[in-house]
Amino acid sequence: MAMIGADRWIVLLRVVVGAWFVKAVWTKLTLAHLWGVIPYPTVSPRFLAFQPKRVAEFAAGNPVDWYKRFLEETVLPSSNLFATLQTFGEAAVGLGLILGLLTGLTAIVGLYLSLNYGLASQWMSFGQQGFHVLLVTSMIIFYFARAGRTWGLDGVILSRAPRWLRLVM
Repeated sequence: MAMIGADRWIVLLRVVVGAWFVKAVWTKLTLAHLWGVIPYPTVSPRFLAFQPKRVAEFAAGNPVDWYKRFLEETVLPSSNLFATLQTFGEAAVGLGLILGLLTGLTAIVGLYLSLNYGLASQWMSFGQQGFHVLLVTSMIIFYFARAGRTWGLDGVILSRAPRWLRLVM
């Protein structure tokens, strides 16, 4: 018996993975106020302080030499920048997947984040390995299945777009 509505089941996976990314970023964001009035999201001081400790832990026993050097020589000295990129990247991936908005780009950013998380933590446990393999696989599926076209904003936008744009997206 063939699966009916496979694209709809991918929507479920897309939204659940998106919700995981939103949950992951929840404690990393806080609101600051421009001129004491206009709220805007920013990275929490708590995460800015925690992230270098976590990166050092990921680097400490990492058997992938080039990645260990990347963490120690690039990420740690610029930990505030990488904490900010991670936080806003996770927020964009989470919201993009939940809404089905710019899903191809969202999946590429999610793939990049997931590969880095996997390279950082794969040596720590089999659970880490399996989880990140599933995230990477999900991002590849979202990209090639054009997962935002079903029950997502990509589908709404593309239904109004010229034919050439539908072929590209």
